[in-house]
Amino acid sequence: MWRPLLSLSIAEWRHHPWRHGVALLAVALGVALASSVQMINASALAEFSQAVRAVNGQPDAVLAAADRNGLDDALHARLLLDEAVALASPVLEIDSQGRREPPPPGTAEAPRAALRITGVDPLVVAAIAPALLPRPTPGAAGEAGAGLASVLDTDAAFPNPAAMAALGLQPGDTLAVQSATGWQRLRVAGTVAAGGAPLVVVDIAAAQHRFGRAGRLSRIDLRLQPGVDAAAWQQRLSATLPAGVRWAAADDAVQRVSNLSRAYRVNLGVLALVALLVGGFLVYSVVSLSVAQRTPALALLGVLGLAARDRRALVLAESAAVGLAGSALGLAAGAGLAALALRLLGGDLGGGYFGGGAPALAWPVGALAACFALGTAAAVVGAWWPARQAEALSPALALKGLGSGPTGRVPWWPGLALLAAGGVLALLPPVAGLPLAAYASVAALLAGGVVLVPALVQLLLARQPRPRQATLLLALRRARFARQTASATVAGVVASLALAVAITVMVASFRSAVADWLDSALPADLYARSSTSAAAAEQVFLPPGFVDTVAALPGVARVLGARQVALALRPQQPAVVLLARPLGADPAAALPLLGTPRPAVAGEVGVFVSEPAAAIYGWQVGDAVQLPVPGAAPGGVAVRVRGVFRDYARQFGAIAIDTADYRRLTGDDRLNDLALWLAPGAAPAAVEAALHRAAGPDLPLEVASTASLRQLSLKIFDRSFAVTFYLQAVAIAVGLVGVAASLSAQVLARRKEFGLLAHLGLTRRQITTLVGLEAATWLAAGTLVGLALGGAMAVVLVKVVNPQSFHWTMPLQLPLPRLAALAGAVLAAGVATALWSARRAAGRSAVMAVKEDW
Repeated sequence: MWRPLLSLSIAEWRHHPWRHGVALLAVALGVALASSVQMINASALAEFSQAVRAVNGQPDAVLAAADRNGLDDALHARLLLDEAVALASPVLEIDSQGRREPPPPGTAEAPRAALRITGVDPLVVAAIAPALLPRPTPGAAGEAGAGLASVLDTDAAFPNPAAMAALGLQPGDTLAVQSATGWQRLRVAGTVAAGGAPLVVVDIAAAQHRFGRAGRLSRIDLRLQPGVDAAAWQQRLSATLPAGVRWAAADDAVQRVSNLSRAYRVNLGVLALVALLVGGFLVYSVVSLSVAQRTPALALLGVLGLAARDRRALVLAESAAVGLAGSALGLAAGAGLAALALRLLGGDLGGGYFGGGAPALAWPVGALAACFALGTAAAVVGAWWPARQAEALSPALALKGLGSGPTGRVPWWPGLALLAAGGVLALLPPVAGLPLAAYASVAALLAGGVVLVPALVQLLLARQPRPRQATLLLALRRARFARQTASATVAGVVASLALAVAITVMVASFRSAVADWLDSALPADLYARSSTSAAAAEQVFLPPGFVDTVAALPGVARVLGARQVALALRPQQPAVVLLARPLGADPAAALPLLGTPRPAVAGEVGVFVSEPAAAIYGWQVGDAVQLPVPGAAPGGVAVRVRGVFRDYARQFGAIAIDTADYRRLTGDDRLNDLALWLAPGAAPAAVEAALHRAAGPDLPLEVASTASLRQLSLKIFDRSFAVTFYLQAVAIAVGLVGVAASLSAQVLARRKEFGLLAHLGLTRRQITTLVGLEAATWLAAGTLVGLALGGAMAVVLVKVVNPQSFHWTMPLQLPLPRLAALAGAVLAAGVATALWSARRAAGRSAVMAVKEDW
């Protein structure tokens, strides 16, 4: 029995290759997008993990500082005397920035780059972290420093390849690194093998001395004696550890970056899977019309003895073959897309989470197998309802041209139930910090909208006046009663248009909110900063009295200084940025607050937390929080949350504290940033030049105007969403291909009908107009559903997904002109496709079409 069925399927593929080819390409495209996103994410994380593990090595246990104060050297000496410890490797890590001196040939000023200075004991580091072992360059440090002795030279530096490339260094060059006491100049005496971000290894004693960290360590990597139970030993030692010391894991940094980019990666993956979902709707459209066109053949097989369940199995088997072939093609295309994206955009696809160049392409077998299975499943699920129709047809009636499908009123409850489920799912909380229920809500809304298309078509045409014109009457009647065809035709349009509308509204809302926030966050005319990151602010800051110097410059009306400090509140979470700035009696004038702030209370230190910080750490207005500010006791200082402010610049949180409170708590009067208001008529370029002259060559400042910062911020925003726009364009293209395939198949299936209409006197132009009016009716209904559905999905994305993923809230913005243009383009493209297909079919010989029934 199955051999003739296989022959029938092969014949169907040979005679209508375009039909299954469209479905195959839709599945392949969805799988390609999903698999490429997985491969890119895996590649970026794998490269970063490899670099971190090389730097951190493979210790049995790690003792780390719980705050910025670091560990006491005495703890290292104590561990060396412990009988269970075979090796203790002290490490001091300092974030700063460096430059080559003199500048590279052909450049006026040496480029700066952020650096991680890592102080190690060269005599023991190789046993735990071989990638940090200095590799001297023979003769690079001169006679006294050549050979192995150079690794103990306090003037020697050993950059990794990333640092060498970023600063244009060669062996023997002078590397200047900024410290709290000025620029520290070191000789490049060799290299280290560690990969990842720019890194410089120096002797730990030199690092402590040069960077003002005498007697302090960042962590101690431990190798235990063979046979020692690490967990039991840690438990015994924990009771005697001093305050400010915690047990750490070598992979804490990997986990921090994974958490940093997790929401971004998951959102990209879900958007790629939505493209696969749209491909499933396209499979449904193509297979539905294929079953309708093959009804006589399927009925004949039924009369000849083919069971109903075998007809269903035949359709599903054909779709499974399409899914398997499309998934295999999609994996191959996904590898190409991933390799191209890694080369052009890097491992973060524009998100800014990973540094460095293009990582090597990784092959996550489990994720790729899941993409392959999802592609096949999408094809089979998309064909399930048409397969049930093939199973349910009556062979005898179908051979006579009767029993073509249901003609009664379309039920509303399935679609409404799915929409209601989508609304309920949108109200559920995140799972493990991810908006999984919200994603399920989007899927339920999408499915509910597609299910409601036939009912909406019937509703729109139920009370239409009876037209006098015959062509219009035929078009409206058929559009009303051939609702199954309508559903198959516009399913892809509804899915792709809804997705496009949702993404358009979400991105427009986000961009508008960022633009408005920049207006309030950048009130000054010029901004200057000494460090490129909050992590480097401990070593890179403005000299005392520099604010007064700047205030006296011609053209400067007012200057405000600010201090940035990175606070690590949780080992596996990215650091929170502490912003010390003048807040005054009215904090709302200095911060974009959400709601009314809590009044200040005498004797309390009040702080304001950003939306992400409040969401991640569960802080609310009025809560008491312990902050590990610099110089505080190990438990930190108690502060009170007075309010929450909006901040789109720091995804993992910021805390604003008044400068006077910060200085009283820490004794730290250093500054990193300046905001300058110019006098009327002052030229920004002249003030900027005077600012650089006042700073001098040893204090390279980054100076930017408000306009340039705004432009740069929006450029970074657009780059971050470049992939989102790409996925949106792909979804629209898939939907339009679905319209073309569905209408072409429908027109070809109606050749006999067109031949009969031609015999009855309709001209070719009238037949083309008839098909165009039918398609316009269906597509208009689909466009309305897509717009409404996209609006509902946009609400979920803006109000649920964004706050749960990125912890940002924003008002909903509807870009009506863009939405109207989007809907009009989809409607026009669909009608044009219908007219083209109808014109081809109507051009066939009407006599030959009708003779097929003789």
